[in-house]
Amino acid sequence: MEMKLSEIAEMIGGELIGNHSVIIRDVAQIENAKEGEISFIAHKKYFKFLSQTNASGIIVPTDIVSSDKNIIKIKNPYISFIKLVQMFRPLQTTLKIGIDERAVIGNNCKIEDGGSIAAYAVLEDDVIIRKGAKIFPGVYLGRKVVVDEDAVIYPNVSILRNVIIGKRVIIHSGTVIGSDGFGYVRDGEQYVKVPHTGIVVIEDDVEIGANCTVDRATIGETRIKKGCKIDNLIHIAHNVIVGENTVMAAQVGISGSTTIGKDVQIGGQAGFIHHLKIGDRVQVGAQAGVINSLPDDTCVWGTPAKKLTETKKIEIYLRKIPDLFKRVKNLEKRNKS
Repeated sequence: MEMKLSEIAEMIGGELIGNHSVIIRDVAQIENAKEGEISFIAHKKYFKFLSQTNASGIIVPTDIVSSDKNIIKIKNPYISFIKLVQMFRPLQTTLKIGIDERAVIGNNCKIEDGGSIAAYAVLEDDVIIRKGAKIFPGVYLGRKVVVDEDAVIYPNVSILRNVIIGKRVIIHSGTVIGSDGFGYVRDGEQYVKVPHTGIVVIEDDVEIGANCTVDRATIGETRIKKGCKIDNLIHIAHNVIVGENTVMAAQVGISGSTTIGKDVQIGGQAGFIHHLKIGDRVQVGAQAGVINSLPDDTCVWGTPAKKLTETKKIEIYLRKIPDLFKRVKNLEKRNKS
């Protein structure tokens, strides 16, 4: 694929300064881009690469006034570059439209035109696959699962009974959706398992990473709302609600019946106890242990999680302990003398 730099600038709505006729054949990182490739700079700490790169075109923020390179000035370089990556390197799948003869299809399944079911996928009875959905090899879909339009279910994903998957959802390999929650009641010397008869709903435009687990509700539903982005190795327990456009880094764990607001950002390895209510636009730092509900627009860090300003003060005090210990020892020596 080839495009003139002027065509790219027009397509992304940017201001081109430099050679309009230069040809772009691919995208690349700014550090190792070559002639014929286009890259981007989105943050000031990378501005140094602007004079060093061999890229034939660079997408830059509007606060870069001029350069001896061919630049396209635009408000959000990162988003514009993503569009170019999608165009120059479109996602390639080997799935053919239709049902592979080696797939196992149950009774009363509905697979709309344009859906793809790969070899060794297993669909139990009453499964619905909407148009454009892609089911890769080794996927298991339980009874009455619905996979909506243009969803992509990668190899070896297990989606158990009565789970609803929305439009354009992406689920990566090894993830399990709809397993039983961790629920037991003590009865004398033994534990009695709590039945989990609810469902899981994954709304439109959610992406779930590899080896995640999303448990079905005890009664009612576990729901991940539209636009959420979930990293690898994350556990979401029974009856959890995750609000729109929330993002989670790897190894987050959310206990049962906790509600997460919209536009929340959660750092890696953060943990939440059960029955919490987390407000909108909350920021939770990596490895935070959240044991209390949090209001809107809160930023917390540490274990137990506290407001970031308080955590910073505590960290400063902790760093002073060795010096304080020495001062106390010196005072003790003086008193003895």
